[in-house]
Amino acid sequence: MNSSTMYPSTLFLTGIPGLETIQHLIAAPFCFMYLFALIGNTVIVTVITSTSSLHEPMFIFLSMLALTDVFLCSSIVPKMLGIFWFNFGEINFDTCLFQMFFIHFFTGVESGILLAMAFDRYVAICNPLRYTSILTTNLIVKAGIMIVMRPAVLLAPCPLLIKRFSLYKTNVISHSYCEHMAVVKIVQADTTINSVYGLFVVFFVSGLDMFLISLSYVMIFRAVFHLPSKETHFKAFNTCTPHICVFIMLYMFGLFSFLSHRYGKNIPSYVHIILSDLYLLLPPTLNPMVYGMKTKQIRDKVVMLIVSQKRFNSMNCP
Repeated sequence: MNSSTMYPSTLFLTGIPGLETIQHLIAAPFCFMYLFALIGNTVIVTVITSTSSLHEPMFIFLSMLALTDVFLCSSIVPKMLGIFWFNFGEINFDTCLFQMFFIHFFTGVESGILLAMAFDRYVAICNPLRYTSILTTNLIVKAGIMIVMRPAVLLAPCPLLIKRFSLYKTNVISHSYCEHMAVVKIVQADTTINSVYGLFVVFFVSGLDMFLISLSYVMIFRAVFHLPSKETHFKAFNTCTPHICVFIMLYMFGLFSFLSHRYGKNIPSYVHIILSDLYLLLPPTLNPMVYGMKTKQIRDKVVMLIVSQKRFNSMNCP
């Protein structure tokens, strides 16, 4: 329905505009990435929660990140694959708003967790003797509550600001999921408040976190360079490398998606949509590899589980 319509009860997601004929091929790697993200992050959560020696602040934050990644990719990929493979683009209006809220909520939670992990590394490297006295259980609980509450409170007005409109240009959303600005663009009214509030949320959450994370790593490297031991330099860099990789990957895709959606009028829509999809799917897929491969405690525990499972299977084979 491409003409003006009153408050629509049903919306239609197109998937990737311009690439409809090959969407079923694009769905295959997306499905693989989703399955890998589910398995990898579930393994990390299971290993950390079942191993008492890993109940430390860094691993607690890591398990929170892995759990958030599972919820984040699960909020978009099943519907996305339905669109790509079976052309199931129809979605209830309220369901679309729920998806929009949870997508941005989980990305906000992930950003907050990365900030907490950067603070953890800062304390561990710059104030190692006070690590346990600073990062207490009480502080971790309060940090976890703040990480969840901040995006929840800030994003709660977004669906309400959209539902106040009653006239829409169309009920077709040129996207593969219900992204905030993609939904706002189909409204036939002045959406300045929605756009300004969306910018405020982005800068207050992702912008502030990006600045604080960058500042923490600048302070970490500054402290490390003043240490005389090269072995200490290497250990500090090795510890921070996974966090920096995830940080750069998340905010690089996020910043490009944010800017291109508002200002990239010359960028083909399918490029923007694919990068927006990767922005939400690639970090959950790569995080298990980045942290699982680089974190010795997790890597050793996973190897032990695999070896013990093989032994158990061999003993039970006839």
